[in-house]
Amino acid sequence: MGKPGVLLAVMTTAVLTSGCYYYPVPPPCPMIAQASVVSVTVAREYVPQVGSLRLKACQDGVCKEAAVELSPGTTSIDQGCTPDGACSATASPDGTMIGMLMLDSLTEAPMALTATGTSPGGRALPVRTLDFRPRGAYPFGEHCGRFVTASVILDAEGLRQAV
Repeated sequence: MGKPGVLLAVMTTAVLTSGCYYYPVPPPCPMIAQASVVSVTVAREYVPQVGSLRLKACQDGVCKEAAVELSPGTTSIDQGCTPDGACSATASPDGTMIGMLMLDSLTEAPMALTATGTSPGGRALPVRTLDFRPRGAYPFGEHCGRFVTASVILDAEGLRQAV
């Protein structure tokens, strides 16, 4: 092949490769499923007043009501990272109580939530209500799908959406 053939081969290769783009491969998605729940955190200061808790959630014309089993809440304590990049954390009780109301489905449509319950002595707690909109986010990237969460905090003032 002479000089014109080599020149033609180089030019063709340059034209063909310049049309290629690098598309980074997205990181893998965690293999977890989203639970359709309303989660409630009873604030530390309000825990001594709550003996039992019941939630009723209504969304898109469908309501679900049940007693909520409360468990001790925790906060993550950073344990730091090693020089090779391995990081760790531990859970430590924070004085709150947490519970969940399982739903058949959860969307970003407006939701009406009602909390009732009793004190440890059996006295009725004030009825608390909240109208809010569950939040959607992409915690693992858009390629992994949207997660919808409905989280609230119950304290002496009432119910409020968790941040």
